[in-house]
Amino acid sequence: MRFATSFALAAVLALAGCATHREKDQLQKVLDSYAATVRWGDFQAAYAFVDPKQREAHPLTELDRARYQQVRVSDYDVQSTVPQGEHEVRQVVRIGLINNNTQSERSVIDTQVWRYDEKKKQWWLESGLPDITRLD
Repeated sequence: MRFATSFALAAVLALAGCATHREKDQLQKVLDSYAATVRWGDFQAAYAFVDPKQREAHPLTELDRARYQQVRVSDYDVQSTVPQGEHEVRQVVRIGLINNNTQSERSVIDTQVWRYDEKKKQWWLESGLPDITRLD
């Protein structure tokens, strides 16, 4: 599955011509790293992927932190990864969550927007951490 996702992302980016080879490689590494971080349920570390401007405008509250600590991630399934412009990619991911208190499982759909910062040579998550309070 991971190979298929990586191959599909590479093919889409190559066809769209939306980024240089180096940017595409860096994007794949960032997406893989972010996915691994969320799979482990480390939302505090995942927050470091969010654009600093977004973190400043929308800081995590104690309530947000408590909500993320209340769940365990059971699945992280990339549904699609599509370029949206020269330096922007939209990724849709289904995230399986298990409530630590009730042991009930549910899923949320996380629509991620990733942008490349040419000055810092860095991909940033513009859309913020997944909204785990939504019922999809």
